[in-house]
This record gives sequence, structure tokens and C-alpha cells, in this order.
Amino acid sequence: MPAVASRPSPERLFARVGGVILTSALLSRHGFVHGFSTREGGVSEGPFASLDLSHGLGDDEAAVEENRARFFGRLGLAPARAFEASQVHGASIRIVTSVDEAAAVRAEEADALAAFEPGLGVFVRTADCVPVLLAHPESGAVAAVHAGWRGAVAGIVPKTLRILASRLATEPASWVAAIGPHIRVGAFEIGDEVAAAMEEAAPPGATVVSRDFPRPHGDLTALVVAQLRELGLPAEAIDDVGGCTHDEPARFFSHRRDAGRTGSHLSGIVARDRVDAGPEGARPGGRDRGTTREG
Repeated sequence: MPAVASRPSPERLFARVGGVILTSALLSRHGFVHGFSTREGGVSEGPFASLDLSHGLGDDEAAVEENRARFFGRLGLAPARAFEASQVHGASIRIVTSVDEAAAVRAEEADALAAFEPGLGVFVRTADCVPVLLAHPESGAVAAVHAGWRGAVAGIVPKTLRILASRLATEPASWVAAIGPHIRVGAFEIGDEVAAAMEEAAPPGATVVSRDFPRPHGDLTALVVAQLRELGLPAEAIDDVGGCTHDEPARFFSHRRDAGRTGSHLSGIVARDRVDAGPEGARPGGRDRGTTREG
């Protein structure tokens, strides 16, 4: 199975605060507003310096609010139209609509959020796990997926894509995906049980565990890419923006590196209008629950 090359993505400079948002050339080419935050350009201090975007980690709440205002402002998105969920390392999916309230959705458990209505943004928080942004170029539908090793093993990425493709009566292969910064194989030492679980979840022929180290190392990038390829996405429809959260402390927060005393990133994407002038596609709402991979 061909690998997807990891490479630096274009970076959009924060005009006033000096930080950066990482973007995917693939998603940008299809007209999607999106971004993967770094830790640069915020006002938080100490282990949360400087663009910590998550409440409840021990950071000053006012600083987090300022950081979030800066991040969403650079995306041109009002916070009320930016949706997150309570992430639990599972495989639950929530589809948001314009009648939903961001605060209420934030209290719900899900590890993938999707939107079909233009102008709605969906976001996931990470500090080592894999953020995956999915988009359908024709309809403008989008999803943001939080894939830790548990979620990746449970099939959160392919499950989300299958559900969204079914709702829109499209083929999974007509979607595109961007993979954001996360802990890479060289830093992700795992135990034998996790290694076995990752290998069991991998499509045939995919190498998702490296044994080139004294202990196994998990390759979350390879697992997510292999799952997307198995659904029919060609290599050119998958963009890895690069970055290892563990090995780049100046740019990224890392839960593992900093023993849990750290901030977190936001990665998200905004749904847009259809590209054609025909009748609008379905705009389904509601949620899909479940923690098992669909066959």
C-alpha cells in the first residue's frame, strides 16, 4: 500500500500575534476554511505557553478565552458556530446543525463531529492524538475526527467517512482527508497489547507497528492512512501536513512528553456551499453512536 508523504504544509501567519496556523494545501485547493493550531501566538504561560486552546487543563481560563478568540478570529469564525464535543477516545460521531448550541454539544461525548450546513465549523482537541479533517469537495460537507490509538483501533476514521458518505449518497473515495500534527512512530513506544490491537485493526498489508526499537512503536499515521486507502481514497486525496507533537516542543503541546501537564491544540474545518448550481444535497442531522468498527 503506497505511503502518503509527510511534508511541511503552508503556514498562515498570525498578523498581530506572531503565531501560525498550519493548513493543508489539499483542503485549501478545494476551498475549505480550516486550520491545525500550533502552540505559538497565545497569551498562556508556563507549561501552557502560549496558545493553549482547551479549558479544564489547569490553565488560566481568561487566557484560554483570549487564545480561542485569536484562533477563531484568524479563521473568521464566530465561536457560536464552532463546535466541539467531550472526547472519550471512542468511535462516536455527532452531526451538528444550525439549531444546535455549541455549549450543549461540548457536553456530549463524541470523537468525531460533522457538519453539512455552510458556515458551521467542527473541531477536535489534541496533544498527541491524530486530528483528521475530512471534506467532500462537491457538497461542502466536512468532519473533524479525534483519533488516539483507541479510537483508531475502533475505526473512528473509516466509520465517520462511511456514515457521511451514506448520508450524502456519495462514495467514500470522493472525499478528501488531511492529517494534522500528532505523535509519530519514532516517539510512540507502546506495549505488546496495544501493538497487537493496532495490527488487528489494520487493513491487510499495512505495517502499523515498528519493531526497529527495543520495544514496539505504534505508527498511527500508517494506520489512519491505510484505513482511508482501504475505503478507496487515492494517495493524492490524503494530505499529511507533518509535525511530531512529541519531538517539537517549541511548536506543539504533547501529553506524553510533558506527563499530562500541558495545553492542547484545536484542529477544525468549516462546511461550505456546494460547488455546483444544482439543487442542494441533503443536510441530515442527529447523531450516530457506537464504539465498534463497521464491517
